[in-house]
Amino acid sequence: MDEQKKDSIEQQQEQTKDEVKPAGRFIQLKPFRFIMLMFFTILITAGLTIFALTFGEKKVVEVKVPIERAEFSKLYEAFDLLKKNYYKDIDNEKVVNGAINGMFDALDDPYSDFMVKEEADQFNSGLSSSFQGIGAEIQERNGFITVVSPIKNSPAEKAGLLPKDIILTVDGKSIQGFSASEAVALIRGEKGTPVKITVKRGNNTEPIKMTIIRDDIPVETVYGEMLDGNIAHIQITSFSQNTAKELEKMLVEYKGKGMKGIVLDLRQNPGGYLEAAIEISNLFVQEGKPIVQVQQKDEEPKITNAIAGEKYNLPVTVLVDSGSASASEILAGALKESVGAKVVGETSFGKGTVQNVTPLKDGSNLKFTTGKWLTPNGNWINEKGIEPDVKVPYPSYASLPYLDPALEMKEGLQSDSVKAAEEMLEVLGYDPGKVDGSFDQYTERAVKKLQETSGLEETGILTGDTTYALMDALRAKIKADDPQLLKAKELLTGTPAKNEETTN
Repeated sequence: MDEQKKDSIEQQQEQTKDEVKPAGRFIQLKPFRFIMLMFFTILITAGLTIFALTFGEKKVVEVKVPIERAEFSKLYEAFDLLKKNYYKDIDNEKVVNGAINGMFDALDDPYSDFMVKEEADQFNSGLSSSFQGIGAEIQERNGFITVVSPIKNSPAEKAGLLPKDIILTVDGKSIQGFSASEAVALIRGEKGTPVKITVKRGNNTEPIKMTIIRDDIPVETVYGEMLDGNIAHIQITSFSQNTAKELEKMLVEYKGKGMKGIVLDLRQNPGGYLEAAIEISNLFVQEGKPIVQVQQKDEEPKITNAIAGEKYNLPVTVLVDSGSASASEILAGALKESVGAKVVGETSFGKGTVQNVTPLKDGSNLKFTTGKWLTPNGNWINEKGIEPDVKVPYPSYASLPYLDPALEMKEGLQSDSVKAAEEMLEVLGYDPGKVDGSFDQYTERAVKKLQETSGLEETGILTGDTTYALMDALRAKIKADDPQLLKAKELLTGTPAKNEETTN
């Protein structure tokens, strides 16, 4: 029995040996090494795949920045196609800046602008205590750079640049289509350096050529003089951070001298800080009365009322013209509607919007409109301006074109410049004969009289110092005969004013 069991066990063992075949050679790995091997194998495979797909001769896919906002899909697509297929390498930064400029152009808003770092620096310098340039406020309108107003006593004012002049070229380069910031970058420069510009004025067919020497442009914003009858004539040329303090200091001084009335002169003032206009309005508007209303997108207008403080309860008239814009119009509107001050002169510029300047990380600026402002009575003056209560135009000779001192005008010459010179001579009482643009013996005689009066050599030729003397004399006459100022003073005193000497 035991032998049978033993034989049975042996048979089973033999069968098992027959069924199990010997295995081939194998590598034995520990679990940790096996896992690490698999990890590196996957990593290397993925890296090779991405390299091949991205940099191979025929890309299977193009790696792009994920698009999180659907409205930018077209922009990304255009950039990728341009970068891939344009016939030469593109400047990424320049193209991106151009795309941002395009967004601002699409707004059709002359007061909104994208400024690259260099342009932003120029813009910010204009808000500082001084900068170097010609001293003119400009804006882009309908593809053209238009002068809003020259700064008082600046090279631009002395050269005869006027509001609404259209600047066509700068140093021979056309600036049609430029933004205001791009034009400023060309016009500004180091003190003592010249800039040549051509200007279109009104319906004149012949462009006016000017060479203006750049200078330091101090940002002094308040000027004053005491007229007879103790009427203070105070001119505000722009609204900077310190303008209200400058004005208060001057008002205190004139109050001590017995000031009886104020002519507040805002002519050719292009504007500036909204807060400065509100601070100045507070000096005249009684507490609780409205100064201005500002309306943001999808909101009701927010009214800013006058607060308590020093008030100058004196008769006030306000002077405005086509160069009075923005903050100037806010102040004029507040004094007209909340104080009852008479506005004298010409219709103001008509800028009824408010802008905000936001710097970007690379030093560039975004300047864009954030709302509109309304007068105390809720009037929106945008593109309409403030109508004066008493309209008084400038004399026609105040708009005569600038004469180039480098040009030599003498007998036999016929041109529009000669005609302008003849008009100036006639206004000044030098009798150039018939004003027809022809430089004849009568014109020569008039020029000699001018040279005699000015202490210059009597050549009869209009050029250089003689040209400067002619324009300086005309400028002095415009100031002395100022019909708008005289009318504003008359409204305060009730007495028709005559041309008068003033004391600073």
